[in-house]
Amino acid sequence: MRGEGRAANADLVRETTGYAIGGVPPFGHRTKTRVLADRGLLAHQEVWAAAGTPHTVFAMSPKTLVAHSGATVADVREQTA
Repeated sequence: MRGEGRAANADLVRETTGYAIGGVPPFGHRTKTRVLADRGLLAHQEVWAAAGTPHTVFAMSPKTLVAHSGATVADVREQTA
C-alpha cells in the first residue's frame, strides 16, 4: 500500500480521499481506503469526526462509525510510557 508506515503528505491525502487534511471524513472517500479506528474509541458513547472540511464535524456512536466506515479496530494510538 502506498504510504504505509509513514505519514501521508497533503497531496496524497487529497488524491486518495478527495478531501484536504483536517477535513477527511471516515467514509465517502474517492478511492477504497483502509480505515483504522483506535480500540479506545469504543469506550465512548459518542465521538466526533471530520465531515469534509476542516471546519465541519459530526457526532455518532463509535460502533456506528466503525460500521459505516468499514474500519478495522486496532490499537493505533501512541502508547505513553
